[in-house]
This record gives sequence, structure tokens and C-alpha cells, in this order.
Amino acid sequence: MSQPVSQFLHPFDVARHPSLEPDLKRAILASWASDRAAVEGQPSLRNPPGIRRPIPVDDIFEALRSIDRQEGASAASLQ
Repeated sequence: MSQPVSQFLHPFDVARHPSLEPDLKRAILASWASDRAAVEGQPSLRNPPGIRRPIPVDDIFEALRSIDRQEGASAASLQ
């Protein structure tokens, strides 16, 4: 990847990035959802390195689901 992960401000910036492969998008978002990025005392928030403010883990999961939907739509259009 030519751009640093820290360029992304929100999970949907990752999910909608036009040149990232779905597997790389998932890997980035999975690292953000990891307990290692959890905000102490606020388990519903994640603070990945390079991100300016904590992100709700639900937003990360929704971005992951959107990647699955995009891939499902792409696969359906090929049939």
C-alpha cells in the first residue's frame, strides 16, 4: 500500500477506498476493532494508532459488513 493507514479518519474511508483490495481493507479494519485499540474504560470505542479521535467499534463492524455487501454485489453481477 502506497499510503499510510493513518491517512484514514473513519472506517468507511477504508471500506470505500477504490484501490485497496477487500482483504487489505478487512485487515486494516480488523486491527482497528482489536481489543489492543480499545479505549480504557470505554469498551465500545477504539483508538487505532494515527487516528485523531476514538471510533465506535460498531462503525468498524458496519464498515466490514459494507465490504461484504460490495463483494456480494460484485459477485452477483458476474453471474
